[in-house]
Amino acid sequence: MHGRHLRRGHRRTNRSALLLGLLAMFLAGSHAFAAPPAPIEVTATDEPWDDGTNLVVRWKPGVGGDPVVSWQIFRSRTNEELEQAIRDARVRAATTAYEERLKAELAKELNPSEAARARAVSLALEASEAASKAFDANSVDRHIPITVLPSTANEFVVDRVETGKPYVIRVVPRDLDGNPGASTDTEPVIATMQSFVGSRAWLLAAIIGLSMTIIGCIVLARGGRRIKIRRIPGLDAIDEAVGRATEMGRPVLYIPGIQDMDNVQTVAGVTILGRVAKTAAEYDARIEVPTARSLVMTACRDAVQSAYFEAGRPESFNPDAIRYITDEQFGYVAYVAGRMVREKPATCIYMGQFYAESLLLAENGNAIGAIQIAGTAESSQLPFFVAACDYTLIGEEFFAASAYLSGEPTQLGSLLGQDVGKFVTVALILLGVALATIGSIRGGGFAQSAADFLANTVLKG
Repeated sequence: MHGRHLRRGHRRTNRSALLLGLLAMFLAGSHAFAAPPAPIEVTATDEPWDDGTNLVVRWKPGVGGDPVVSWQIFRSRTNEELEQAIRDARVRAATTAYEERLKAELAKELNPSEAARARAVSLALEASEAASKAFDANSVDRHIPITVLPSTANEFVVDRVETGKPYVIRVVPRDLDGNPGASTDTEPVIATMQSFVGSRAWLLAAIIGLSMTIIGCIVLARGGRRIKIRRIPGLDAIDEAVGRATEMGRPVLYIPGIQDMDNVQTVAGVTILGRVAKTAAEYDARIEVPTARSLVMTACRDAVQSAYFEAGRPESFNPDAIRYITDEQFGYVAYVAGRMVREKPATCIYMGQFYAESLLLAENGNAIGAIQIAGTAESSQLPFFVAACDYTLIGEEFFAASAYLSGEPTQLGSLLGQDVGKFVTVALILLGVALATIGSIRGGGFAQSAADFLANTVLKG
């Protein structure tokens, strides 16, 4: 009796286990059948008004199946990318085969001899070559994952593609567990460069606005409008420094930097040289200009000659005082330093682009007791000039020197227009910072959207 009850219990248990197994199989099958459906109406087009590096892909979610939690976007590889990926994968397969075979051969003996090691290396190389030859190029994925988007997304811009090459974009849905559903590929699409990049429209507007502002300021200056410029002591001291050289009977040494005429700081330095040379001609002071570039020498000679003609003393112009030394940085510095020690100029003026030679020049000038005036926009060299020179033009002061010294309405108006543009830019930056701060405090909203627009659209160019 007791045995029959036990057998009935076992049969019930077996039937329950069978039913549970069938139910689990049914649920698993229904889950597999209900995977996220493939997206529909998947299209890829060239983004209009761009530089030929963007594609726009759009899609709609499919019907039925599990809900889509995220979308993963892929793009096809170019021929060059695919060839490189195949080469890399073949090398990895060969390297893996070599390491595994070498490890297996060396593991056969506790302390393998040199001959055994050589044989193990030979067999590992054979395995590596075999793996390289047997590598299946079709195993390399033809698509590259780009990004993962939330389920609410239905559009994405694929950037940094190569202009003129076909691409296929693949959209893959994913469920809650990250499992991919059926994917959909687009037709091949080619990105082309447009005649105008729409994202830079704000940059164009800024350029036009700044140009009109500068032109307007120049018109006002030419019309007699007085434009006030902040006093720059370093430039005011030029007359005093040249006068001191005249009294002492020593030359004025002018260094226009060590870069060529394609450098804007060199151009500014040559412009200031014209004003210094005119003052030297009026005071009958000698001026020497050693240069590190032959083209700079020619430009400096023209500037100094024009200054002497303007001062009414063309006969005093000495072209040999403006000479070319060498393109080599420290060879040039060695010459100038030696010239300082021998000639002991009363005034040393450094205006242009300087690097490591700035401190060498300024310290030598300071050692001989010369009045020193420096100007550069190279921020890393400004501390040395400030420490060793009497006057230093810092950044914008250096570029404003020409307008400051000449007082010409065109240059003054241009300077005022540029300052207006800088003021507007700083105001926009401060506005963006304020909006971003308000947006972070309030958790987004209009303020954050406006800050993003300023940062990513208006000021991005």
